[in-house]
Amino acid sequence: PGSAMLDDRYCRPMVKLFSQTGARPNSGPVAERAERQGWDGLSFVDSQNLSGDVYVAMTTAALATDRLEVSSGVTNPVTRHPAVSAGAVASVQSVSGGRAVLAIGRGDSALAHLGRAPARVRDFERYLVALQAYLRGDELPFDELDFGEAVAPPVAELELAATAGASSIAWLPSRQPKVPVEVAATGPRVIAAAARHADRVLFALGADPARIEWGMGVARQARVDAGLDPDDVAFGAFVNLVCLPDVAAARNLVRGGLSTFARFSVMHGEVVGPVSELQAAVMESLHVRYDMRSHTRADSTQAEGLPDSFVDAFAVVGPPAQCIEKLASLVALGLDKLVFVGATLGADRDAAAEADACVASEVLPALH
Repeated sequence: PGSAMLDDRYCRPMVKLFSQTGARPNSGPVAERAERQGWDGLSFVDSQNLSGDVYVAMTTAALATDRLEVSSGVTNPVTRHPAVSAGAVASVQSVSGGRAVLAIGRGDSALAHLGRAPARVRDFERYLVALQAYLRGDELPFDELDFGEAVAPPVAELELAATAGASSIAWLPSRQPKVPVEVAATGPRVIAAAARHADRVLFALGADPARIEWGMGVARQARVDAGLDPDDVAFGAFVNLVCLPDVAAARNLVRGGLSTFARFSVMHGEVVGPVSELQAAVMESLHVRYDMRSHTRADSTQAEGLPDSFVDAFAVVGPPAQCIEKLASLVALGLDKLVFVGATLGADRDAAAEADACVASEVLPALH
């Protein structure tokens, strides 16, 4: 079995293993299967034009399971006011008995389908601060909001006898644990904001250990610069993973999701993080060719343009022993959570099912 494949070069720290999936209105059956297979959690896509509502999916998954954690994967600071996001995920936290996680990034497909680019970093950080305040039950002065509610006039115009003087989530149960907030991060400014305000930095840097180490260094330095303990921050990562004995077939299955995650490293045309000249050229080409109409699809032109060497460096593909070896090296860096992204739409369904079964039967037991 795969669990015998880890050797003494790697310590065995606790690592949570999540699988990313689409948000279905009824995610109960998917969640039940994931719990039986040994997953620690499911991460649900939040892209309103392409998937169902993320909080409905998280709720139906939580109600169908006993221990599985449920997370957004990931939400954004534009389509919901921070009070709305906090109230929604706190509701899932209550229903699930404390198994909810809120993961957030600057936004991608959810905003592209509204004709918008990702949120500016300064606005994203301000949203993150407000979100954490709401989840702690803190009050926010009205003049510190301005997250879109300005389309309505001030409440003072109603000349009420009395009204709330500040904004807070007043119904939060006092004994309910605070929902952890994770930030999906690629560029140094977002990594730094996450390090200052999030409960976990969730890197979207690929599966190259050198890039993960670079991200950790950026995060720790940001905490030092802010007068915070550089070691008091948790790290996780998104990993594009397809486990199959046939490496060529695995590469073909992983390319769709990998094209999306690799693009994050060149979102605005400038490559971030350490890369070779060849890898930089691939990313720059990906930036120019990316078609949001075939976002994440395995049969997209952007997926087909990823060379084998790039796939091998930025994803985890191949037979169980090879996958376990590379994943264990990432965990050994200090990651305590991995969110696996497998085959995507447009891939061969039978091969994708075989790959998923391989991950469940071989990879999960080895890493646990």
